[in-house]
Order: sequence, then C-alpha cells, then structure tokens
Amino acid sequence: MALEHKDHAHKHGPNCGHAAIKHDGHVDYLHDGHLHHVNGDKVEEHVLGVSAANPAQCTPNHNCGEHDQQHKHGPNCGHPAVPHGDHVDYLVGKHLHHPHGEHCDDHGGVETA
Repeated sequence: MALEHKDHAHKHGPNCGHAAIKHDGHVDYLHDGHLHHVNGDKVEEHVLGVSAANPAQCTPNHNCGEHDQQHKHGPNCGHPAVPHGDHVDYLVGKHLHHPHGEHCDDHGGVETA
C-alpha cells in the first residue's frame, strides 16, 4: 500500500522539470527527495525496492567516470535524491550512487523516462 502525498499542488508529467524513472511498470518523478507516482488525482510516495538490479551492498571499488571523484553526494549536491530501500541514493546518469564513508557505492541502474 502506497502512502499518499497530501496537498501536492505540482502536476507531474512529461516536461514538468523533475527527473522521471521507470519503476514497477510505471513512471515515477523525483521531487525534493521523494519518488512521486501520479495515480489519478492522487500523488503517491514510492520507494525503489532493494533487488538484484538495485542492490544495497557496499561496493568500495566503484569508480564512476560521471563525476569528479572528490564529489560528495548529499542534499544540494546537484543529483536527484532517490528513496531506495531504507536509505537515500543519488541518481547519477542512469545509476544510483550511495554515499558511504570515503567512497560511493553503486546501487545499480535505473531506466529513465
């Protein structure tokens, strides 16, 4: 059962300005650290599940060429936050980064919409 995001005035859709990812057969929008799914006249809060495609383990040897290795993920880092399991990852290109100590873990790819 998804939680409803109450009093959500913004209308999500193509070209709304938020990154969109395909998730469980539909499209969700990354908005202020939330994964929003439009379901009729409601906006639901979704979380990307931990799976074989999107694991949650430590990958200390992950070397991402998509940003400077000195870059630190967190609020206001410039990458959209993605709720993933019981934590938050950051969308870099088409894959998830999770800040972990002095490195970032690769938590798998996502399909953008």
